[in-house]
Order: sequence, then structure tokens, then C-alpha cells
Amino acid sequence: MNKTGSFIHEVQKRPLLRPLIFWIAGILLQICFPLQKVSFVFIIMAGMALLLSFALPQKNNDAFFYDYRWAWGVFFACIVVFLAIQTTHLTEQRLKKPQETGFLLGKAQEMQTKMVSKLGDLHLPDEEKAVLATLTVNYRKAMTASLRNRFSVTGISHLLAVSGFHVGIVSAFISILLSFFSQKKVASRWIKFVLTLVGVWTFTYLSGLATAAVRAAIMITIYMTGSVLGRSPDKYNTLAGAAFCMLVYNPFYLFDVGFQLSFTAVFFILYLQPGLSRLIEIRNPLIANPWSVITVTIAAQTGTSFLCFFYFGQSSMVFLFTNLALSLMATILIPATLIWMITPSSLPGIDIIRFFVETMTRWFMSVVDRFASIPGATLSLRFDFATLVFSYLFLAFILMYFRSRRYGMLITSLVTLLVMICWQLIKK
Repeated sequence: MNKTGSFIHEVQKRPLLRPLIFWIAGILLQICFPLQKVSFVFIIMAGMALLLSFALPQKNNDAFFYDYRWAWGVFFACIVVFLAIQTTHLTEQRLKKPQETGFLLGKAQEMQTKMVSKLGDLHLPDEEKAVLATLTVNYRKAMTASLRNRFSVTGISHLLAVSGFHVGIVSAFISILLSFFSQKKVASRWIKFVLTLVGVWTFTYLSGLATAAVRAAIMITIYMTGSVLGRSPDKYNTLAGAAFCMLVYNPFYLFDVGFQLSFTAVFFILYLQPGLSRLIEIRNPLIANPWSVITVTIAAQTGTSFLCFFYFGQSSMVFLFTNLALSLMATILIPATLIWMITPSSLPGIDIIRFFVETMTRWFMSVVDRFASIPGATLSLRFDFATLVFSYLFLAFILMYFRSRRYGMLITSLVTLLVMICWQLIKK
């Protein structure tokens, strides 16, 4: 199978990827060339495709829809592009008007404030309380620029934004609590399914519906729905489904830094992490889990470094060491803090949880401060848009070479690198 056929085959295996591609195309068309007034041309094209399929001679009456499936493909593609253009236009008009906090989001902010207020009972400095508020419910009002910079230098800024990592911890914690439900009984599986999703979406709601948290919640919902129905959801199809749902709700998520970083990181984790984990065969579970964290970190950093250079002008050089330690600590600290925040102060034994949270927070911040003070902990480099595109093309061709072992991919990657270097020389 040639490269074009292989690509088409991969797309066909993931039905949610096709509407996502056409939806993004519609968004970009509307942003670059406002087409809302002439977008009805796509409706005409869709109708012409259907009429043409009926007008052409039929090869087989029993296989009409198969023989002319291309017509249905054109029809749905044109409809999706049309809807994307119109949705983007309507969203653009809505964003121009003064935005008021919706009822649900307002209630979420009230609950955030109420939960964060309990952090005042902890015997910790204000900076550490601000970190806990951000780690747990995405309450950022107390975060200072200096504190954010320390997390950025150590390469763990993602811990300060409620993301898939946090949603995954909450989901895993709920699954452990509900592990007494039998997986063999259908009713038990459905009860566990519903309770887990309620817990995940409640946490996502309390986080203020953060972009990365919503992405993770949608992915978990799609995956768990497939599992409870006896299906085996495709990981890339699930990721495409989450992106499609979010872009249908708000097309301008496409230009949100958090959206781009979140989906890029997850894609590279799904693509690179399995191969990286197989580089070293580890059977000891005590070593396998840390190795898994390391490979996930390398995969995510590989995919997001270029975006970090483009948006922030820097990327951490100590991320590999900090992520292993701090991710493991956050895995314990986040659920412990949430339990303490929602537990009544009059409950016997609550002081033990408070002492544990205070101790873990001090250790957590101690590690952050130590790594942030290392000279050369960050690499400063500013990318423009052209350099960003060339960088990802270079990375894509390199990855395709390692997958196919075709020297043409290697040569293309080197040519891309040469063009990128020439572009930098021309700029200077």
C-alpha cells in the first residue's frame, strides 16, 4: 500500500477524524476569508453531489450506496464545512458583545471560593496555599508571577492547570472507591460507570471548565461509554471526538494555547510513549511505573517544546527529573487535599489529613524551589510561525522515517531542517 493509500486507510479507521478535519477547515476558511455570506455554495455543492450520484448509471442495484459512497462523502463534507463557517461566524459575533458569567459557571466559581476558603485553616505560607488552590480546583487568583515562573522553569506548569493529569487522578481515585462493584454484573458496571462520570464531570465543573480538563473528561466519557457497551474505543478516534465536541461548542478553542498544548501533548503521548516504553524491557513493577512516567514525560515534552518556544520563548531542561518526583507527589497530594476540603472540620481524625496535606505540600514546594534555582534550568529560544511550522514538519518526517525506515523520509527531514536554518539566516 502506497503512502497516500495508507493515510486514507488510517483516516477511514477513525470516523470521528473526518468531521474534525472538515470542521477545522471551515473554521480556518471563516477566519482567513469570511465566507458566511457565500457559504451556501457548499449546500449547493452537496446537493449537486447527491443528484450526480443518482444520475450516473448504477453498477449494481444492491450496492448503490457503496458504489457512490464518494457522493455521500462530498455531501457530508460540504455540510460540515458549511456548519463550521456559520458556527464560527455566530461565535465571533457573540464574543464581540460584553460577556456575562453564566449561571452554571457562576455557581462553579462560588463553590471554588468556598472550597478554597478552607485552605486558610492550613498552617502554610500564602504561596503554598495558592499552589494547593490551583492544583485542586484551578483557583488562580492568588498565584503570583514569581510563583508561576518557578513552575515554568522546572517544566511542571501543566500541574498548575487542571488538566488530563488531574482528571485522570480523580477518575482513578473514584474507580478505587467503587472497586467493590462486581464487573461481571451488568447492573454493577452501569452503576460504576454513571458514578464515575458524575464524579469526573463534577470535578471538571469545579475547575471552571478548564480547556484541558474538559478535553480529558470528554475522552474519559467516550472511552468509558465504549467499554461499558463492550466496545474497544480507538485512542486516536477518542482524541478526535473530544476535539470535535469542543470545537463545535466554541470554534475559537482552536486558537487557545491551552487547547493546542493539551491536544498536542496527548497525541504525542499516544504515538510515542508505547515505543519509548519498549526500548527497555522492565518486569519489576516498582521500576516499571517510574519508567512509564518518564516515557510519558519525554513524549509530551517532545510534542510541546516547539509550541513553548513559539508562545513563551523558553522550555525547561530539567523537566525529566522534576516530572517524575512531582507527578508522583501530586498523585497523592491532589486527592488528599480534595478530601480535606470537602470533609467537615468536626469529623474525628481530620487533623491527621490536615497534617499529611501540610507535610506533602512543604515537600512538594521544596523540590520545586531546589530545581528552579539550578543555573541553566531553561533553554530560551523564540520561534516565529514559519519556524514553528518547519519544526513540526521536521519532527513529522523524522518520526515517519523511524516508522517506515524509508530513506526518502530522512532526506526530506534534512531538507526541511536546511530550509529552516536558511530561513533563520535570512531573518538575521
